Amino acid sequence: MGSLYSEHHTWLHSVPAGLKLWVLALVGAGLFFTDRLEVLLPCTLLCLGMFASLGRAIAGARKLLVALAVSCALVVVFHAVMQHPMLGVTSAMRLLSTALMGVALTLTTRYTALLDVFERWLWPLRSLGVRVDRLALMLALMLRFVEHFFVLWQRLDDAHRVRTGRSGGWRLLAPLTIQMLQAANRVADTLELRLGK
Repeated sequence: MGSLYSEHHTWLHSVPAGLKLWVLALVGAGLFFTDRLEVLLPCTLLCLGMFASLGRAIAGARKLLVALAVSCALVVVFHAVMQHPMLGVTSAMRLLSTALMGVALTLTTRYTALLDVFERWLWPLRSLGVRVDRLALMLALMLRFVEHFFVLWQRLDDAHRVRTGRSGGWRLLAPLTIQMLQAANRVADTLELRLGK
């Protein structure tokens, strides 16, 4: 499976995965508890600065950034049409800040590090009979498949652009779905062999 993880070492690579997840969860949730521009604007600028500080590591996420910018613009336009322009601005800032933190986490954190964090956090559930290792694996796989979706989409779009000179757009939906299902089937077969039923 493809990965957005960048081998270009940055300062964020050295931050523990658990701390990055806590910051993402707390700040991401906190952004939805306020509508005040004096809070949202500095947070958005801070997230933009943090992301820009990663330098060459963000090269693999350029198409994601374009999609994110388009999404934010659409949110603003939609709310402006609905006569709620400030709601559109605050919603776009929340989306931008949270997405940038999530992409930064993906670019600078290995899959195995996330799996270790999930297992540590879920450890107390063992007393309730929960298979913590498998639950952590499910959470990590969910994140991995989201990442794989964007990597595969980018590859298909690049191939379509080489052949036709333009973006694939909705035409990529069928091959993208087929390849994602094939990847999921391969992972399922591998897990069945390694873990048993």
